Amino acid sequence: MYPPELVQPMKDDLTSVGFNQCTTASEVDEMIKHTEGALLMVVNSVCGCAAGNLRPGVKLSIQNDIKPNTLATVFAGVDGEATNQARKYFLPYPPSSPSVALFKDGKLVHFLERHHIEGGTAQMIADNLAEAYKEFC
Repeated sequence: MYPPELVQPMKDDLTSVGFNQCTTASEVDEMIKHTEGALLMVVNSVCGCAAGNLRPGVKLSIQNDIKPNTLATVFAGVDGEATNQARKYFLPYPPSSPSVALFKDGKLVHFLERHHIEGGTAQMIADNLAEAYKEFC
């Protein structure tokens, strides 16, 4: 577990633009099972690729006319219960942090694993997600 004062700015980076922070398994279940339409679930983390690519890319991706109607996030290494529960919905993909899942009516339709995020730019991540939004949102 990381100290709360260390991760709070990283959590705020997403919640300040409309992401709902899930900290329990039941919050994750509620979010995924009961969201109609498109849900973007981000597995946030303290790693450099989350700060340098993921969070900026995700924030850039939602600056479009076509985007998910609901945004949520869990924090790997901090909100363990919520993260573990979210990862059950990501199967068959293995645990990956950071990562991004797009759901349509509770079904996983698009997923970015860490290896899709590392080494990419924020713009590449935003473009990838924007294409998925066009198809599923």
